Amino acid sequence: MSFKKLLIPASAIPIIALLAYGLTRDPNKIESPLPGREAFAFSSETLDGDTVRLADLRGSVVVMNFWASWCVACIEEHGYFVEAERLYADSDFQMLGIVYQDTPENARRWMRMRGGDWPSLIDPNSRIAIDYGVYGVPETYFIDKTGRIAFKQIGPVSRALLHQKVDSLLAAPATGDLTATERSAEAISVGESPGHVGDQPVEESDRPTSEGQP
Repeated sequence: MSFKKLLIPASAIPIIALLAYGLTRDPNKIESPLPGREAFAFSSETLDGDTVRLADLRGSVVVMNFWASWCVACIEEHGYFVEAERLYADSDFQMLGIVYQDTPENARRWMRMRGGDWPSLIDPNSRIAIDYGVYGVPETYFIDKTGRIAFKQIGPVSRALLHQKVDSLLAAPATGDLTATERSAEAISVGESPGHVGDQPVEESDRPTSEGQP
């Protein structure tokens, strides 16, 4: 066999490199273009029958958590949200829940069992979730005082991550201009942790009745 036949054309090298890179990527990982952009405006009814408009929360750091009663990983992080609600009670801070592919009845029962006084919004036809590119739970968005998405966490948040992000955003000035540092990957990024569950609506007849799954 001629040695020349084994040579790879120079024009093919970038394509081969791109294919090789693609093989190292997780096909289930969806990159989010949202961090750094203004949060999508919405208005929706809460589990208590009130109406919440995201625009009305401008000026506060908002931690917006998409959750469901059938989400096992949502249980532990919920305790951290309850702690944060108490810890930041005197700060410009607002917890906000978005019920994801669940019934209001199941969501209300879950909140009564686990506590938390922040509003949880019903999301008919998953319109809010679609706007934010949510493809499972839990997913949490940290929104700064100007209404920009500063950070997105795919999977459950840890206590350390929650406090670090909230403290940082509370300390930041409430201006509409982002500095070069705030635009960097360290300040505007997406985090991931094990436990994120895709679209798995559970039939009521199949729902466990243990304490872990009301």
